[in-house]
Amino acid sequence: MNQDSNFMAQAIELAKQAGEMGEVPVGAVVVQDGVVVGRGRNGPVGHNDPTAHAELLALRDAAKKIGNYRLENCTLYVTLEPCTMCAGAILNSRIARVVYAASEPKTGAAGSVHNVFENTTINHQTSLFGGLMAEESKQLLQQFFKPKRMNANPLRDDALRPLDEWFDDLPDYPWQANYVSNLTALNGLRLHYLDEARQDSNPDQLTYLCLHGNPTWSYLYRKMIPTFTSQGHRVVAPDLIGFGKSDKLKKVQAHTFEFHRQVLLELVERLDLRNIVLVVQDWGGILGLTLPMALPNRYAGLLVMNTQLCTGSEPLSEGFLSWRTWCKDNPDFDVGKLFARGNKHMSTEETQAYNRPFTDKGHRAALHAFPPMVPEHLGSPGAEISRQAASFWRNDWQGQSLMAIGMKDPVLGEPIMRALQKNIRHCPEPMLLPEAGHFVQEHGQSIAEAAVQFFKVPNS
Repeated sequence: MNQDSNFMAQAIELAKQAGEMGEVPVGAVVVQDGVVVGRGRNGPVGHNDPTAHAELLALRDAAKKIGNYRLENCTLYVTLEPCTMCAGAILNSRIARVVYAASEPKTGAAGSVHNVFENTTINHQTSLFGGLMAEESKQLLQQFFKPKRMNANPLRDDALRPLDEWFDDLPDYPWQANYVSNLTALNGLRLHYLDEARQDSNPDQLTYLCLHGNPTWSYLYRKMIPTFTSQGHRVVAPDLIGFGKSDKLKKVQAHTFEFHRQVLLELVERLDLRNIVLVVQDWGGILGLTLPMALPNRYAGLLVMNTQLCTGSEPLSEGFLSWRTWCKDNPDFDVGKLFARGNKHMSTEETQAYNRPFTDKGHRAALHAFPPMVPEHLGSPGAEISRQAASFWRNDWQGQSLMAIGMKDPVLGEPIMRALQKNIRHCPEPMLLPEAGHFVQEHGQSIAEAAVQFFKVPNS
C-alpha cells in the first residue's frame, strides 16, 4: 500500500497543477511494473475539449509511451472517482486496476451513482480500490470551489475569480473595492472598480475616469489618484474583465473589442458619471477613446498618455509588432519583471503588485488575448468604431485636452503620440517626460498635478 500511496501522491501533485491552471483539480497517473508510464491533469477548459479529463489524458500518454492502445497489467491512480466516460475508456484500454481517492457523489461511475465496473457481461474486468488519500483530494476540491460558494455573486462556469488575499498589503493602494455584476454586457461577470471622493451634493465636481491597459490594472493609477482626490475631484478606476480584481474569463477567444467597450459604456451610465476627464493609456486609450462620441455630454476633458487609435488605416508600428511577437513567444512572462526593466525607481514590492491578479496561471487568458486583439486591418473588430472615433476627436470634440508622453516608450512613443495629437481638436503641446517609458503613470504625480491645474469644470 505504501507504493500505492506514492503513486497517488504523484496524482495529487498533478491535481494541484490543474487547479493552478483554473481547472477542477483532478490528476491521474498510469503505472506499469512499478514505473509511471502516463500522466494527466484535468484540462477541458485549457484544451477546449470536454473529453480532456485527467484519466483520459493519462491513458493517452501511457498508450503513446508503451506503443499499444491496450494497457494490460497497468494500474490507474486518480484523485477523483471516474465518471461514466472515463470508466468506459478504462475498460476499453484493459487497465487491470483502478485506485481512486475521493468519491464523486454526483457523477461517480465506480459506485457512487452507478458502477460501470461491476457489469460482468463486459469482456474485461477491472478491479477497484477507493478512498486512498481521499482527504487530501477532497481538500483540493473544497479549496477550489470555496470562493464560488462563499461569494454573494455566483461565479460563471466560464470564468475565474481572484482571491481577496492575493491583494493583501499592497503598497500605496489603500482604497476600498467596489464591484458591479448587473450590467447587461457583463452577463453576471463581476467587475471591480475604485470610486473615491464622490460628492453627490456637488454637481460641478470633475470625475477622473482612469482606464488601464494590458497587462496592468487600477494599481497603475496609485500615484495619480491622491492628487486628483486632494483637489476635491472624484476618481473612478475600473479593472477590465480579465485584469486586477475583476473576474477572469477562462478562454482567450471570449475577449473581444466590442465586449470590453460595451462594459465601459454601461459602467459610465450605471454610475451616472458626469464632467468626466477621460484618463487613458495603452488599451485604456484604444478602447477609451471610442467612448465619448457615444455620450459626449458626459465628458469635459481628455488626459491622454502613450496610446493610439487603431483604425486599420495605417500599419501597426514596428514597436507594437515586436511586442506582440514577444508576447506570443513568452506567454507566461512575468508582469512584475516587465515593469522592473523599464522602471528602475520602483521597489520590488511595487513591481510584484502587478503580478497579484495572476497568482494562478489559469487567470492569464486576457494577457494572451489583448495583443492580437489590437485592430490591424480595415475590417478588424474595433477598426470601424475607431475610425468613427478619430473623426469625432478631429471634428466634434468640444472638451479640453492634455497629452503626456513617456519618451522612453519603444511601443507607443513620441512619433505615434504626435500623430494622435494632430487628430485631437485643440490639443496643445504635450508634456514630455524624459525618464518615463510605456507605463507613464509610474511617473504620474507630475502629470496629475498639471491636470488639476489645467482642467476646469465646464462653464465655471
